[in-house]
Amino acid sequence: MTSPAQKNAPPPVQSTAETPPPATPRLSGPAPAPVGVGPLAPSAANGGPRAMQILHDEATRQAQLDAMKRRATLLLVGATVLFIVTRALETRWAWLGYVRATMEAGMIGGLADWFAVTALFRHPLGIPIPHTAIVPARKDRVGRTLGAFVQRNFLSREVIEHRMRTLEVGRRIAEWLAEPENARTIARSAAEAMSSAAQMLRDEDVQDVIDRSLAQRVRSMHLAPLLGKVLGVITEGDRHQELLDEVIVLAARTVNDNSELIRQRIEQETPWWIPSAVDEKIFKRVLRAIQRLLSELSQDPDHPLRARFDDGLRRFVDRLNNSPELAQRVDAWKEEFLDNEAARRFSLSLWQEAKDALARYVDNPESSAPGAIEHGLTTFGQKAVNDDELLAKLDELAVNVAVYLVARYQDEVGELIASTVASWDPELTSRRVELAIGRDLQFIRINGTIVGGLAGLLIYVISSFFK
Repeated sequence: MTSPAQKNAPPPVQSTAETPPPATPRLSGPAPAPVGVGPLAPSAANGGPRAMQILHDEATRQAQLDAMKRRATLLLVGATVLFIVTRALETRWAWLGYVRATMEAGMIGGLADWFAVTALFRHPLGIPIPHTAIVPARKDRVGRTLGAFVQRNFLSREVIEHRMRTLEVGRRIAEWLAEPENARTIARSAAEAMSSAAQMLRDEDVQDVIDRSLAQRVRSMHLAPLLGKVLGVITEGDRHQELLDEVIVLAARTVNDNSELIRQRIEQETPWWIPSAVDEKIFKRVLRAIQRLLSELSQDPDHPLRARFDDGLRRFVDRLNNSPELAQRVDAWKEEFLDNEAARRFSLSLWQEAKDALARYVDNPESSAPGAIEHGLTTFGQKAVNDDELLAKLDELAVNVAVYLVARYQDEVGELIASTVASWDPELTSRRVELAIGRDLQFIRINGTIVGGLAGLLIYVISSFFK
């Protein structure tokens, strides 16, 4: 007798790997792009070695997918052939009934799983059966679901914060900066970017900005009290006497270097009838007097002139702090300076020197001497490596920045994923997804054939006991 399963069993079919579904006629537009071509595919011409590697990986995955399809199809074809043979010979050898039942169930299981796997990516045999070609038909919903999944499970505050703390970002940054070569890389890159930006700016515009910025800040400051505080700090602990010592040394050097100028000045100021020998004696006495005074000031910390200098400086500091008249005079001097052309030349020189320094730094990449930026970065990294408190602050800063960025842009990331998937070509999307997971899905077909056959054998054995 012929069982219902035998009557309803469909004829053997070839896998879609060997017999692709018939193409749907196109009224217009370009032909569908093959795998590796289209909006999802990298450009080997534009991408360089990276793009070539991606294309090579895709070709490898395609070959692996085709091989797995052939194996699953051969297993299904083998089950079908064995079913036909055992069905024909079952009347002669009864034990072939076990083989026939196994192959029959395996064939049905393999066909069912072939349909299920194929329906994910395309219409089986090109027939538009409802709820097939799921990936191309539902790719927009898949994109929205994937975006929401990434947003909820990967871009949450808890996940990012835990991950950032386990990475020890602060220690990694410090160790990386401690290497002079890495610090030089950062310094060079920053200098190149700043130098390029500086060359693009007009000097006049920058000067106007500097002028306005300096003028606004200086005009808003009351210089007299500020000068009073600075001088008050200098006078603490008699540090101003150390400054006076430097002034005395500078004055002595200036007198010695300009002795001839002093001689000429004395000759010009004395009457014409005074002999040159007298002028020479006057010059020597004046020069010795100046040198003796400077020497006494330098060697005697209790010299009366030092006391007078102390007293005069303290009175001047007191006037800076408490005299409205002096404060107004200082502010008037400040306004005169700001309105003077010298102030504009000063602001222009600041910008020009900064721009030239950047250009020199960038134009000398082979310099072995580390710059100030490089030295500062390296020193910071070396200090931070051994400072647990600083490392903790760096870690906290990295966590706060990451959490802020996640909170600020997590919605945009989800929308980006959804909109990107929505812009993909449906057919190409299906083929790329199949390349990614299709090889593993072929094991479903193989397992369906094997498990189906074993289930059929078990059912046949059980049913034979009730005959």
